[in-house]
Amino acid sequence: MRPATLHAMKTVIAAASHAKTALRLLAASLMALTAHAREPAPLDAAVAARVDGAVMAEMERQELVGAAIGVLREDGIVYLKGYGLADREKKEPVTVETVFNWASNSKPLLGVAAMQLVERGKLDLDADVRVLVPEFPDKKEVITMRQLLCHQSGIPHYGPVIVIPTRRGYREPMPFLDPVNSLDKFNKTPLSHPPGTRVLYSSYACILASAVMQRAGGEPCHQQIMSRIARPLGMTSLQLDMERDRQPHWAAGYMKDKSGRVVPAPESAEYWKHGAGGYKSNIRDFALWARAMLRQSLLSPPVEAEMLTPQKLRDGTTTDRSLGWMVDQDGARVHHGGKQNEATSRLVLYPKRDHGMVVLTNCGHGDPGAITTAVYKALNER
Repeated sequence: MRPATLHAMKTVIAAASHAKTALRLLAASLMALTAHAREPAPLDAAVAARVDGAVMAEMERQELVGAAIGVLREDGIVYLKGYGLADREKKEPVTVETVFNWASNSKPLLGVAAMQLVERGKLDLDADVRVLVPEFPDKKEVITMRQLLCHQSGIPHYGPVIVIPTRRGYREPMPFLDPVNSLDKFNKTPLSHPPGTRVLYSSYACILASAVMQRAGGEPCHQQIMSRIARPLGMTSLQLDMERDRQPHWAAGYMKDKSGRVVPAPESAEYWKHGAGGYKSNIRDFALWARAMLRQSLLSPPVEAEMLTPQKLRDGTTTDRSLGWMVDQDGARVHHGGKQNEATSRLVLYPKRDHGMVVLTNCGHGDPGAITTAVYKALNER
């Protein structure tokens, strides 16, 4: 085949791929507009009262300051509600507009954004990540994007190993808006094991994955998430967790001290973690994100299926980790949790039954999984 002909064919294929992506994003945008145009179908009053009672009982048991939940069923987001206080000292209540940290629930965002690049032919999951991010030191092992997203890279988490950073000065006023610079916080740390030989949950691995996604997509990591996920879905409150600076609707964070008292958590801007744990939003937008996953509106079915497939180790062992998500091997449940000093979160989906739930709290000691369990029990009472 002549080079000119081959080039023309590639151009046509690429154009078709981009057209499909544009149509899917348009569909997602229309879905978001439809969702905003009507109120969610309400729960029956008696069921809603049971749900409220279940949440408040869990909040009392866990000594939570504030929380918000969203319940999803086949006909949409059927319940959104805030409970307790967004700021205990100022007596500000939690509402559906209160913005909480997602913590590690940012990792599924990263997974979807990365798979969008795979779908466009811009990212190879199985290539050496140092091809795109040569700033990451050579560990004498090939590490792939697939291994980063499913926690098989060997890059450790915050502990118990000693994390070795690179110390240097930066010219930029906010250098860690670039995930490549965030690598300096851990990049000298040795691997805990050869890539692909076992699962070791690692937020640092997902910071490297954020840098890879940024290079593959050709624009800042957070801008890709905003343009390809947040805006099409109408998630107007989704944002990186920057310095607070009295921004409206942000929840204050709380934690337990050594004596067990619930106290304000130190203010900490987590934006430097990017797709590992840098995002936050209100419960409405967290629920819109979860609903988009149930509706398969951000990826083509084959690519989404690949993303949600449990990944295997080198020896063939199937794990409970897919690309950015935790999954049951039968595909019945897709989920993720998040925990920081000042917040916890939970997202759980049952795709085969077309329902799910999201929870956000402003307490680092919270157990949002216990809240989802209690709410499901309340929903299913007869």
